[in-house]
Amino acid sequence: MFKNLNVTLSLIFSLIILYSCGGSSDDEIIIDESPSNLVIESSIKGKDANNPNGDGSGEVVFNFSASNATLYKLSFGDGESIETTNTSMAHTYKGSGVNSYVVYISAYKGSLFISTNISITVKVDSNLLWADEFDIDGPVSSSNWFSETVPPNNGSWWNDEEQHYTDRLDNAYVSDGTLKIVAKKENYTFQNSTKNYTSARLNTKNKFEFTYGRVDVRAKLPAAAGTWPAIWMLGANYAAVGWPTCGEIDIMEQTGWDKTKVLGTCHWFNSAGSNNASYGLQTTVANSTSEFHVYSLVWTSTHIKILVDDIEFYQLELNSSMPFKADQFLILNIAMGGNLGGSIDPNFVSSTMEIDYVRVYQ
Repeated sequence: MFKNLNVTLSLIFSLIILYSCGGSSDDEIIIDESPSNLVIESSIKGKDANNPNGDGSGEVVFNFSASNATLYKLSFGDGESIETTNTSMAHTYKGSGVNSYVVYISAYKGSLFISTNISITVKVDSNLLWADEFDIDGPVSSSNWFSETVPPNNGSWWNDEEQHYTDRLDNAYVSDGTLKIVAKKENYTFQNSTKNYTSARLNTKNKFEFTYGRVDVRAKLPAAAGTWPAIWMLGANYAAVGWPTCGEIDIMEQTGWDKTKVLGTCHWFNSAGSNNASYGLQTTVANSTSEFHVYSLVWTSTHIKILVDDIEFYQLELNSSMPFKADQFLILNIAMGGNLGGSIDPNFVSSTMEIDYVRVYQ
């Protein structure tokens, strides 16, 4: 009997000590209810391999979550923000062209919060001015493009180029959703002048001309040594005032000897110095001949910017003496040899510049 009583008293005493210790450590046991593990993902409507920045609607769905969160606050990077208790939110960006945004999000539990951000690049077509998507197989659209064939320089093109341009399907055609401009090795006579190569040079003169805007051209460039591909523009008054007084904007050129880089250049006449002026820069595009890239121009009254895949590598500040304040037209071509083509591979047979689309926003 006394033994059992001693056991009972010992158990009661132990419980009292345990209770006392538990009571004295209330301030030491802290349950952290702060939000944690905040994640956010974006889904751009229409985004795929051919449209890496979406379908032009500007619509993006954000999905997000955080442990212990009861409220989310989002800032979409375009001046708009929202509070929500949901874990999904759609937002439509406005404006035009391809733009990048930093989206900030905070997850709250009372006054406690955690924050993070993501960057997105979204295309908006609301101010699409002109485009050719090259969706119809066959010859290029005569409503959009003119095939230049008449050389301006006594039977030859400028810059010591070695090709004749033709209006044949052999040198320019649309198939499987892209325009193909094909440079070929062949003897070809035009206006009593025989050249060893043919190609195509397409322009929008008198069909589409514009002042200021954004140009996006998604293209894969020719790989062969000696090819000189270009995506560029000339002043619409070229015939009246000549070059370079009309102004030239080279959105993309590539030399025949370095297929890992592209150039952006502007040419004009410097009236103050009575001399031809130019400013050019280059950037690396290592897989330009095996993958498509978007070559872009942003042209305003104050500057010209040139980008590759939305990354700016060129900027020229404009002034009133420059000709870049009037209509220009677009040109797509491959030259052979010449100043930037250089030596042509003796084993050259043909090479192609493939263009997925040309889009102009304003």
